[in-house]
Amino acid sequence: MRRHAPYALLAAAVILLDQATKALLVRTVPFYSSVRVIPGFVHLTHIHNRGAILGFFSQSESPWTPFILLGLNLAALTLVFWYYSKTAREERGMRTALALIVGGAVGNMIDRIARGYVVDFIELSIGRFHWPTFNVADSGITIGAVLLLFTVVFRRPHASDSV
Repeated sequence: MRRHAPYALLAAAVILLDQATKALLVRTVPFYSSVRVIPGFVHLTHIHNRGAILGFFSQSESPWTPFILLGLNLAALTLVFWYYSKTAREERGMRTALALIVGGAVGNMIDRIARGYVVDFIELSIGRFHWPTFNVADSGITIGAVLLLFTVVFRRPHASDSV
C-alpha cells in the first residue's frame, strides 16, 4: 500500500486545491463577474459549465445530460484505475500522470454531484486569442494527459518488452 501513497496524495492534493479555489471564488467573485489578475492575460471569471471539457454539451437541454456526463466520468475513472493497476511500479511518470487525471476527474465530479455543474474560473487570453475558461481540476487532467502522452512516446523499453 505504501507504494501507492505518493500517487494517492497527489490526486488528493489536486482535489483539495480544486475544491478550495472554487469555494474561494464562489464566495468572493459574483457569478459572471471577472477580476483582472494580469491585465490582458489572466482573469478570474466566475462561470458555471453544465457541459463537459471545453463546454461540450453545455447547451444541451436534455435532462439526461448530467447523468450521461457523470456516467462518462465514472467510466473514464474506471479505465484510469484499471490502467494504473496494470502499470509497472517503476513507471513513476505514468503513475504520476494517472494520479493527476484522477484528481482532476474527481474534483469536477464533486461539482457535478453537489451543484449540477462545474465551476470554472481561470480565463487566459493573449490579444484576440482566448482560451476557454477552466479550473484547477481541468489543469490536473490536462497536465496528466500531456505527461501520459510524453511518457508513452518517450518511454524507455523494459527488458520484459517484446522485440
